[in-house]
Amino acid sequence: MASTTVETDQPTLRRVIGPKLLLLFIVGDILGTGVYALTGQVAGEVGGAAWAPILLAFAVATVTAFSYLELVTKYPQAAGAALYTHKAFGIHFLTFLVTFAVLSSGITSASTAAKFLAENFIVGFDLDWGQGGVTVVAVSFMALLAVVNLRGVKEGLAFNVVLTLVELTGLLIVIVIGFFAMAQGNVDLGRTTVFATAEDKSVFLALTAATSLAFFSMVGFEDSVNMAEETKDPLRTFPRVMLTGLGITVTIYVLVSVAAVAVVPVGTLAESTTPLLEVVRAGAPNLPVDVIYPFLSMFAVANTALINMLMASRLLYGMARQDVLPRVLGKVLPRRRTPWSSVVFTTLIAAGLIITVTNVMGPETVAALGGTTALLLLGVFTIVNVAVLVLRRTPVDREHFRSPGPLPYVGALTCAFLVGPWAQDPVEYRIAGVMLGLGVVLWFLTFLWNRAVRAKTTRFEDPAALDG
Repeated sequence: MASTTVETDQPTLRRVIGPKLLLLFIVGDILGTGVYALTGQVAGEVGGAAWAPILLAFAVATVTAFSYLELVTKYPQAAGAALYTHKAFGIHFLTFLVTFAVLSSGITSASTAAKFLAENFIVGFDLDWGQGGVTVVAVSFMALLAVVNLRGVKEGLAFNVVLTLVELTGLLIVIVIGFFAMAQGNVDLGRTTVFATAEDKSVFLALTAATSLAFFSMVGFEDSVNMAEETKDPLRTFPRVMLTGLGITVTIYVLVSVAAVAVVPVGTLAESTTPLLEVVRAGAPNLPVDVIYPFLSMFAVANTALINMLMASRLLYGMARQDVLPRVLGKVLPRRRTPWSSVVFTTLIAAGLIITVTNVMGPETVAALGGTTALLLLGVFTIVNVAVLVLRRTPVDREHFRSPGPLPYVGALTCAFLVGPWAQDPVEYRIAGVMLGLGVVLWFLTFLWNRAVRAKTTRFEDPAALDG
């Protein structure tokens, strides 16, 4: 199908991001809540060989990364999956579902980070507040993020570098402590090769479920496509930098998982809400590292939550401005020029999600929210991989990266497989269904209003401008 381009007289973004800054952005975006919070849950699914699902999740993410590389160099605009879906299929409702799925994944990811931060807050201050107290802290943190979001945040790359170093420091502490304990002969390395699953699961099903959960730790690379218009020579820079970033993070993750399982029994890791803190305590009992580690973890995941809520509120604002969601969600503060109504709305959804899921799942909330994030993004990645194949029928007059051979087919099949019920907890379908259902209801109400009152078709005018 032919595509149209909306011409504007707005100045283009400055291409100021080189390979080093882009690499730090990608590594910093991937590192975070997943490995800090879900290492124990992954080990609980497959036993000591927790590195195996991490490697499989890396393989799936890398195949999909090749598809993103083909699309971002073919269409170097800051809109991501929504733009690729719209260019490939031209179905406005499908574009809406993909956009709202990305938005929802941002909210569930931020909620995961908030819940994990609250767990570390309780441990760090040695409080005996129970799950009720953890929920209060998590919701209060989301409210604080809303205040910051309302004031307006200009995310500097220098700030991202600092936070990336904090995240790396926390993980390197675990690796160093773990391998020091190995050198002293105080660990059981045999545990790292043992597959142990629940009695009702085969190794294959357990590995599949663990891979889907571990996939949450590998997401974030797709956010880098939003930097395409500000990157120097994106055709040459993006492929090598994105693949290098994925390689660095998976190496760190595998080393962390090996160190964690070698130092701490799998059962202890799986039951802990702060699994890496258990590694620090067991591996270096005479050092006061465990005193500061909860706060280090809090700082490491706080930025993940902020960026995801910023993304979610801006996507909601962008859809409201394009009249595919109620226009009230596009209200902006006159002085701050921040989308206050979308910030409030996304914060209320996140708070409601934390409270509701906590009452259902209890201590398992982090895994449920993290798994839902992975489920939503795996669905989006399935469509993106198919979009690559469809858009190959529409050549462009610029040189661009091309995903090797049949990789987009492999990416579509593997992502679709991991969306299936054999890889997901039923509660994750319910959470994702409620999130997407809310979006569909809002879209339908907007559709009725536009048709009855404004005599207007409900459709995207410019998907490339969805980032608001």
